Amino acid sequence: MNGTDGTEGTDGFDDELDADAADLAEFEDDDPLDNDLLEETLRQAAAIMDPVPAQLQQTAVEAYALYSLDTRLAELTFDSLVHGIPVRGAVDAPRMLTFHTDELTVDVEVTAHGLMGQVLPPQEARIEVLSGPQLASPPSLTADDMGRFAGDLNVSGPFALRLRTDAEVVMTEWLRV
Repeated sequence: MNGTDGTEGTDGFDDELDADAADLAEFEDDDPLDNDLLEETLRQAAAIMDPVPAQLQQTAVEAYALYSLDTRLAELTFDSLVHGIPVRGAVDAPRMLTFHTDELTVDVEVTAHGLMGQVLPPQEARIEVLSGPQLASPPSLTADDMGRFAGDLNVSGPFALRLRTDAEVVMTEWLRV
């Protein structure tokens, strides 16, 4: 005897569990076409009631366009803001960054006047400077056969570099200046 009044199974909990199982079985038998229709109706309602801002949608499209299985990510291995020793009296010291993959190293110096750096081992490369949503193609620099590049690009906010060499495409981590 499980109940306090001497009856078995009349505490109400078993009935509730049976009812929940019946409700679940009802949803499992739903037609996939009905689910697709419901999803589309909800999607349309969200587009009307809470639309995605155009700028955010553009950023999402650009971020997805950056995704490529062939692109390698260069890891930040040195940042003068974190690892550097401050120089006394230095005002507006350049930020030194080093990115590294298995085969490639990129040293970059970021100043108020632009970017300067070198690709190692020395090789020609096209360096695109990515910074937030852009309507046109990103500004780019060209590394000479010694791997050196420089440009008066004013980098502000979050940025990343995409290097295109003859052998591979390498993308750096996103950083904030």
